[in-house]
Amino acid sequence: MKWHEAFERGAKAAARFTGHPLCFCLAVGVVVLWLLSGPVFGFSDTWQLIINTGTTIVTFLMVFLIQNSQNRDAAAVQIKLDELIRATLKAENALLDLEELDEDTLERFRRRYEALAQKARARSGRSQRDCPADADDADEADDSGSAPARDMAPPRVSPPRGDTT
Repeated sequence: MKWHEAFERGAKAAARFTGHPLCFCLAVGVVVLWLLSGPVFGFSDTWQLIINTGTTIVTFLMVFLIQNSQNRDAAAVQIKLDELIRATLKAENALLDLEELDEDTLERFRRRYEALAQKARARSGRSQRDCPADADDADEADDSGSAPARDMAPPRVSPPRGDTT
């Protein structure tokens, strides 16, 4: 087994374990034992150093574990969203892999879709806080379950700088 595969397996197992209520109970138990041992060690600097060092090490390692878990989850969600965009007939396929674009291009997309949303709300007489679903929109949905595609064209954007594809 390669190092990367071993890390993935260990990270998944550790994430499952640390997210379980039993792990929280164990952590509380460790803290309670540490507190109860205070009088035995005279609440010394060494006694305090033990909990400080332990929590620092656990926190340091958990940062990487959490980041790995979030990266995996975000990638899975992104793939699922890409598949939904690809499979929806009236969806704009230019939005696939949107997360790979540079910040300026993403901001142009965001502004464009924000403007489209404001126009749609103004047209329907709804405010920003109103519920987006109403009977008129449900009647206009096509057989694929997609909302109507009017005014939904994405902004024209050039590929990110340095990309020759």
